[in-house]
Amino acid sequence: MRTTSDAGTGSSGLLLVVPFLVLGAGTPVAAETDPPLTVELTGIVRDFRERTAPGGHPDFERRPDHGFGHYAGNVAPQLGEDGKPVFTGSGFKVQEQWKDDENRPICHLLFDAERDDEGEAGAADPGGIESSASFSSWFQDVLGVNMSAPLTITLSRQPDGTYMFDDKLDSDYDARGGFFPIDGVLLGNPGGSPDHNFHFTFEIHGEFIYQEGANQFFRFTGDDDIWVFINGQLVIDLGGVHSTVEQYVDLNRLDMADGETYQLDFFFAERHRTQSNFRITTNLPLVSMPITAIAGVFD
Repeated sequence: MRTTSDAGTGSSGLLLVVPFLVLGAGTPVAAETDPPLTVELTGIVRDFRERTAPGGHPDFERRPDHGFGHYAGNVAPQLGEDGKPVFTGSGFKVQEQWKDDENRPICHLLFDAERDDEGEAGAADPGGIESSASFSSWFQDVLGVNMSAPLTITLSRQPDGTYMFDDKLDSDYDARGGFFPIDGVLLGNPGGSPDHNFHFTFEIHGEFIYQEGANQFFRFTGDDDIWVFINGQLVIDLGGVHSTVEQYVDLNRLDMADGETYQLDFFFAERHRTQSNFRITTNLPLVSMPITAIAGVFD
């Protein structure tokens, strides 16, 4: 185990491995005359062993019963009391995504029959997740199951005023060939080719001020599982073991009050070789929330 005094930060933003680290957070602010050039979001990355390895997790390198693909509906529409997704197992394979009136893929829960294009739900399937018990460790520190550390990503301001993190535009991740933040650290790479650490989750919690009329949005593009909640409500549902897929949420569709502060909770999992793609695009003035109790122990 490393201590605070000898922990270091790499160019990827990974801080290794700090037990019980508490990071401060700022206060959400409204749009300023000179917006920042970058926005840093710090979350928690958790490393797992694949299911066939000793001490492996049953959900990593697991093929869903109906094949690889996008699965929705396997987590509850609202966050649990612990602020984490709740596994229901009542999901389905997405045959065709739901689209908004500008042809952008959206979460099926945000579908408006009067203006949107309806998607198509396929076979019932939990999306390669064994059970509530197995899912419970995805976003919790569990001794003997995972290891965790803080991870910071930097969103850069674009010419249109949005902020973006894209592994293909970040020099460090581009050199690695994808979103592989924990190559060679924590539980280490499982071996094989390509030689990357493929089995991990990542969560971020942030706050922002809703600005009516600012056309605020959040878009994610990548793989594998991604769930995004705003004000505790599921607004992006990209579960399953799949190639790159995308969803978009227009905050004007949500029931929010102008000038009020709201929370965004982001949950990501990389569960399968051979790629890891990760892109966030948003115009939300996000500020990271505090992180506590990072576990650097695996037994």
